[in-house]
Amino acid sequence: ETTEMTNREEAEIQISELDLLSSMFPYEEEFIVTDQLAVAELKHYVENESAEVPSSRIQFILNVKPEVSNASMVELSMACALPFKYPTVLPEITVRSSLLSRSQQLHLNSDLKTYLMQNCSGEPCMLSAREWVKDHAAAYIDKEISASPVTPLNAMQSENIMFTRLWIYSHHIYNKQKRKNIIDWSKELSLSGFCMPGKPGVVCVEGLQSSCEEFWSRVRRLTWKRILIRHREDISLEGGGHAEIQKLRKFSTLEEKCFDAHGARGNHMDLGQLYRFLEEKGCADIFQMYFGVEGH
Repeated sequence: ETTEMTNREEAEIQISELDLLSSMFPYEEEFIVTDQLAVAELKHYVENESAEVPSSRIQFILNVKPEVSNASMVELSMACALPFKYPTVLPEITVRSSLLSRSQQLHLNSDLKTYLMQNCSGEPCMLSAREWVKDHAAAYIDKEISASPVTPLNAMQSENIMFTRLWIYSHHIYNKQKRKNIIDWSKELSLSGFCMPGKPGVVCVEGLQSSCEEFWSRVRRLTWKRILIRHREDISLEGGGHAEIQKLRKFSTLEEKCFDAHGARGNHMDLGQLYRFLEEKGCADIFQMYFGVEGH
């Protein structure tokens, strides 16, 4: 007979599995939790009898290099979300790679799901899912198709197009070259938003999901003491037209915002000014996600 697991036991298993993953894959290139807030909520829930059930699910990305001869060419990312009842219920995993066509990706993901359904009931299974992807992914990558990159047009017709807004947090942003990269890449990828240099550093970019993801993959390859996506918003675009994208933007271009704290030289930023700026743009709730306090 199976004994029903309690929510707290499930939460404890999720936390110990995250700890295991971060000790096995200490580098952000391999493993990154995309919403630190959800982890904090989950820990709080486990440690406090009276705590509410968390409002957001644990989400993270595992990047995998599969076993193929030209492995340097291929990287797969596994975007994972743990439902609250995981491991009683299966995790949600989407494997993506620039080398997989749309149909190869669907095929790979449905086979992974079948594997999990057959092998992983009620037990933590992120490592076995990762192993499965590492061992089997190469079989789905068809060399001829991968040789010709998909033109964005086809990709746009077949994909469900999303508008994305990423809220990125960095321990600090001082370096002039990085600041220039952030602005140049946003322009190149038609992203709007803002960058607040200093300590902490805050970057917001918004636009097509694929462009936001390209921006993030470039930015996180630079050297940072600490950088992570604090929060992301994804909105499905019905028509995917330019006008619709413009309507969803909260910022017109990407600009650098310096909220100098009492003339301190571009170092610690005045967070009150940041709060008022976010409030003007209709994003005041984000402030709390970054700093864990009500703005003022």
